[in-house]
Amino acid sequence: MRSAIINVMEGAARKAARSLVHDFGEVEQLQVSKKGPGDFVTNADLKSEKILRKELRRARPDYGFLLEESGAEEGTDPDNTWLVDPLDGTSNFLHGNPHFSITIALRREGKTQAGIILDPIQDEFFWAERGGGAFLNDRRLRVSARKQLAEALVAFGEPFGGRPGKKSIAEVLPRVMEKTAGLRRTGAAAQDLAYVAAGRFDAYWEEGLKPWDMAAGILLVQEAGGYVTEIGGGKNMLETGSVLATNDRLYPTVAKLLREAYAAASTVTD
Repeated sequence: MRSAIINVMEGAARKAARSLVHDFGEVEQLQVSKKGPGDFVTNADLKSEKILRKELRRARPDYGFLLEESGAEEGTDPDNTWLVDPLDGTSNFLHGNPHFSITIALRREGKTQAGIILDPIQDEFFWAERGGGAFLNDRRLRVSARKQLAEALVAFGEPFGGRPGKKSIAEVLPRVMEKTAGLRRTGAAAQDLAYVAAGRFDAYWEEGLKPWDMAAGILLVQEAGGYVTEIGGGKNMLETGSVLATNDRLYPTVAKLLREAYAAASTVTD
């Protein structure tokens, strides 16, 4: 049974999704403005965020917000904050690639209490609550059970445009590639984490993320029985923007491989 808070999050996401799907059908006509190197904001982003803010505020008027486009908005309830990414996978969206999502997390007293990731094109609704498991629509999720790195399909993210980290990732990838069954780069961090929770990817790592990119996805992986840390092993993923998600059987091997690969590349954050 979905709780009231999951129903609130789903309702807001599905309403915003209708706007996104409409704009996706007219993607060539969208007005686009640059936010930074390789990072774009579209009218679709802004409309989606406006809908999400309105719907979530109507349901829980006292909660605060941390929004990708608009930043932080304090609420009268200091213990509850919505983390909202109205369009994760913006570059995919702009190029007509149907791999993007809406992601919402609820942080309560410093912990992620609930999270959802909605893929509006495939109608896949990933959701989780702390202590209640992770689900895709109405199906319970479990991370993969693979033990061997040579059999693992691993996803990764790389910095946009001219952001720091390009040199490191270029040196790390060949080392990971030769030890695994394959690498995948999708361009949508929230869905990469959801796919780890669903067992579609055996592991995923990335740096330079924001809290709204990964809060919901981290909870999904954890509630699906997975293991999530920073690439270096720490537990402050939302603060550092560094994340490694996999199952507990693969984690020691994947973590060791990445640490050694980044060490050989001289630095994790060049």
